[in-house]
Amino acid sequence: MPYEAVIGLEVHAELQTQSKMFCGCAVVDTTVAPPNISVCPICAGMPGTLPVVNHRAVEMGLQVALALDCHINCVSIFARKNYFYPDLPKGYQISQYEQPLAERGKLVIHTSAGERTIRIRRIHLEEDTGKLTHIPNGSLVDLNRAGVPLLEIVSEPDMHSPEEAVAYGETLRHILRYLGVNSGDMEKGVIRFEANVSVRPAGSHELGTRTEVKNLNSFRALERAIAYEIERQSRILASGGTVEQETLGWNEAGEYTYPQRSKEDAPDYRYFPEPDLPPLKIDETWLERLRAELPELPNAKRQRFIAQYHLTPKDAARLIEERAIADYFEQTVTHLPPGIAPKVAANWILGDLFALMNACNADIYQLNIRPQALAEVIALVVQGEINQTTGREVLAEITKSGRLPAEIVEARGLKQVSDADFIAEIVRQTLIEFPNEVQSFRSGKEGVFNWLFGQVMKKAAGKANPHIVRQELIRQLGS
Repeated sequence: MPYEAVIGLEVHAELQTQSKMFCGCAVVDTTVAPPNISVCPICAGMPGTLPVVNHRAVEMGLQVALALDCHINCVSIFARKNYFYPDLPKGYQISQYEQPLAERGKLVIHTSAGERTIRIRRIHLEEDTGKLTHIPNGSLVDLNRAGVPLLEIVSEPDMHSPEEAVAYGETLRHILRYLGVNSGDMEKGVIRFEANVSVRPAGSHELGTRTEVKNLNSFRALERAIAYEIERQSRILASGGTVEQETLGWNEAGEYTYPQRSKEDAPDYRYFPEPDLPPLKIDETWLERLRAELPELPNAKRQRFIAQYHLTPKDAARLIEERAIADYFEQTVTHLPPGIAPKVAANWILGDLFALMNACNADIYQLNIRPQALAEVIALVVQGEINQTTGREVLAEITKSGRLPAEIVEARGLKQVSDADFIAEIVRQTLIEFPNEVQSFRSGKEGVFNWLFGQVMKKAAGKANPHIVRQELIRQLGS
């Protein structure tokens, strides 16, 4: 019997605030900071302390909710979620449950089968836990992360394959980064996925027993864990067994899930309103200001780049992957002379600038090449002042010296030679120098042409106009 997977995702994203969710402790990079340097009586759960809601964290949560087209609750309630973990000093987590920050949103994803809309069930604010390091005969706890603002985004069980789950995760991460509320550095654990997976007979509308795979911090782990769990549950049902509702971990090395505990439901956490925090009320004026400040989101930007700049969907998708790259592209286009297509700028950025970024291990603004400078290099190439190879040399020089393209071309004598008589003489000398290769070409070995072209360009120190060289080479070889 064929089975269908039903998948919902819970995404936990740390918010990039300067201080923690309910106290003034600084948010530090827990991957490099010494343990327990950013802890106070409030986030350490000391008796008699009072939490205070982080205003900026609420704003960031509202931005995400607006970007996901959610209904914003004008009043939301913080609650105590009771369960004990060694890295949760209070013995409970301040979260939201019955009245979350926002509900009923949606996220459009793109898959190999086309576009799909995934419903968002709820978005709520809470605090992160500390970090445990397990050692022989014990565990160490670092409370630097305890109390860091955490936004939980819960989808409806609308996904049916690992591909859709990964597309959902990637699209959501993209939006969070565009909004500037989360860095997206999954290797640092600032965004984590929990997958709720069940299977049912194909065509059935009843939900099967679900399992929850916890703390997946890479798209590879998300895809592999879901695929494994689908196969495991299908195998159990096919043999007449029963899937148990439980919380699972993921063994990355062995690529299998393993039981951690029986799966809790809401009553197990004994939610009740947090007595130390008043209801969170969202003012309409505040909400409208945040709505007006939303940036253009990735999907809208991709569609606009295709329509406005006549880019291919693939090029548009690569350019909008990073907001800084998309902005750089548009700034470059504004400095291009009339008649040069934006597609040309896209090719230079996706090819030569990306290569320089990789070679220098730098982002696009650390390259020291301003959009105006790139536009000037492109214009010099298109107008025939220099060739494309020289243009690449000029860009590399700009990263080192910061000089203007025209200055570099003048100082290094890089201006392209288009004199037809000069080029004809270099071609003639090259053909005399390599008679065997000329004979090979004339006997049908057309691949030799490119080799001869390279020899001409080499003899011209790379400064000859390649279009004229190619035409002259064809003429002399054919005579």
